[in-house]
Order: sequence, then structure tokens, then C-alpha cells
Amino acid sequence: MSQIVLKNIDKFYGSNHVLKNLNLTVNDGEFMTLLGPSGCGKTTTLRVIAGLEKPQNGTIEMDGHLVVNAKELYFEDPGKRGMNLVFQSYALWPHMTVFQNVAFVLNVQKVPKEETKRRVMDALERMRIEQYADRSPSELSGGQQQRVAIARAIVSQPKVLLLDEPLSNLDAKLRIDMRSEIKRLHHEMGTTIVYVTHDQVEALTMSTRIAIFFEGELEQVAAPMDLYQNPISLRVADFIGNPRINFVEGQAKRDEDGGLVVTSSLGRMSFTADCLTDELPAQSSFDVVLGIRPEKIGICSQNGDGAIAASVYATQPAGSETTIHLKMGDDSVVLAKEMGIRNYAVDQVVHVKIAPDKLNVFAKETGRLIKMAVPD
Repeated sequence: MSQIVLKNIDKFYGSNHVLKNLNLTVNDGEFMTLLGPSGCGKTTTLRVIAGLEKPQNGTIEMDGHLVVNAKELYFEDPGKRGMNLVFQSYALWPHMTVFQNVAFVLNVQKVPKEETKRRVMDALERMRIEQYADRSPSELSGGQQQRVAIARAIVSQPKVLLLDEPLSNLDAKLRIDMRSEIKRLHHEMGTTIVYVTHDQVEALTMSTRIAIFFEGELEQVAAPMDLYQNPISLRVADFIGNPRINFVEGQAKRDEDGGLVVTSSLGRMSFTADCLTDELPAQSSFDVVLGIRPEKIGICSQNGDGAIAASVYATQPAGSETTIHLKMGDDSVVLAKEMGIRNYAVDQVVHVKIAPDKLNVFAKETGRLIKMAVPD
């Protein structure tokens, strides 16, 4: 296992500032996912860690050992960092068998023949492809080839495993299968993993923690459910979640006890000071944006305390769940999600209930989280 510490990393490509004062710690044995939209800097971060790119500023340490000091122009050789990288493309040698592909790095290291055979077969068994040892890559499916690439990366027992969107070339079913295999592999080996993806489902289901990037800056680092339930900003909230989060504008006022009273199309809600963050604006009143996850919206046919009338705009049943588009009184449309198949008629009047403790409140001017949701 290995800890990686990046401090004040800046990376430029010409005049393009790709990484901006990046500070990030990946803990021993952690599965850290770098997540964000295309062009946000996550792959560049991985390549800087691997030593394939040199930053113009900052330092990188592994287990307290300095491997990069950009100011002093010190960059430890990538081959000495104890890392292996799995690329988006499988990069297998077509003229070699599966066994030979995986054994290649051990042969370069002059590992004894019997030890090489044992470690290669162990790696293939971990990836459940030992029966394909004598086949060529062209005889394998895309998912099988990706397993070979991962087996090749783990056979040398690296301190850190770096994976750059390794599942993006697979179809939906294979991606689900490979997510479980990689997660199981991490559990069994305990290796520190840094994983790059733009797929939020991969990040939420596999990671110990997620680092989310926007435009070369690190926006938030948190455990998956902490990130989902309490995104630090509007753009994190908007990026995470499928179906998307609902945003409803409102107005907020401080009360005499240090709490907050918010008025919106969802009604009047009061929040105590203990659920508010340090990002709370200094003004006594200000504009806010409420964030409500679709599964936190309850739909009932009867009116009740705190219920809000709405009409069904459209429904999207997907077998295991149904997404319902609801039109509120102010003509805004919100998304609700219910498990299983639910049948609602278009324009059917329903009543919506929202638990105030399950929603987020953001300051509209800054976009920062000012009221946290209570975790499930």
C-alpha cells in the first residue's frame, strides 16, 4: 500500500492552465476516483502522478518520499515509483499470448521462470481468465482483453494501481461486471488505486472517496454518499445524480436564533443553526437555491399537512423504477423517482411531500452549500 500527497501542483500546456494549485492526498489502500467532465484535468492529474507529465509547480510525495519537486526540477524516474497504469485502450501485444502479455514485465525484471508462471497464473485467476492463457488477444472479447490489461498491471505487485477510464470501451453490461471485478480486486489486494472516470455511477459505486474536478480545480473530496447527499456547490450537485437533482429558487432570512427561514414554491421552511455551514452569507436576507433529490420527493393521492398540489406532466417507467415529471403551481417542473412501476395519468393531480431535513440549500450568489441534508 502507499500514500500519495500532491501539493500546489500547477500544470500548463502552453498558455493553457490545466491544473490549478492542486492539493490532494490519496491514503494508503484507498480507492480514489478522479471524477469530472471532459477536459477538467483528471487524466492530467493521473499522468502527473504516474510521471508521464511534469508539472511546472508543486511537489509529490509517496510514503513521505519526495518523487517530484518541480521548483528544483527534480522528477524521479517513473519506473522507480512502484506504479502501474492501465490505459483506456488495452495496449496488448497482438503477437503474444495472454500469458506472454502478462508475463512480459516479470521477464524484463528477470524474475525466475517458476515464480513468473505462478504469479502470472495467480493474476489471471484473480481476473477469472486463466482458461485463456494460451489464446491471443484477437481471440478475446473487449471485456476479456481489459481483464488481461489489468492482470498485466497487478502481476508485478505495484504499490499503486492507476486506471484511466478502463471501462469506457465496454458495453453497459460488461461495465457493470467489470466494476464488480475491480472492486473485488481492490478488496482482496488492498492496493492503493487511483481511478479516472467521467461516469458518476462508476465513481459512486466503486470508490472509497471521490475527488471531483471542474476546469482544472479540485472542487470537493468526499466519500461517495457524502458527496451525493451534501454536495459542496451547485455545480457538484448538478453533476452528481441520475436522474438529476431538482433546483428550486427561493428567498432566505435569518431568524433571531441564528437559524434560517426559506420561502419558495415548496412553501415556508425553517432550519436550525446546527445544520448550517460556514458558507452562510452575512446578510440578513438573500436569494437561495434549494436542491432536492428526486427520490426524496414523496407522491400521494390525498392532501395532507405540508403537501403541495402538483400535476403529472409525464412519466418514464423503467421497470425497476419510475421517473415522474411533476408540474408545480408556478409552472416549474420537478422530477420525482419511485421504485417499481408506477402508473400515473397525464395531468393527474397529485400531492407532493418533501422532508425539509433531506434537502440542500445553496446561496444563489456564491453557489455554495449553506444548509446540509441529514444523511440517511
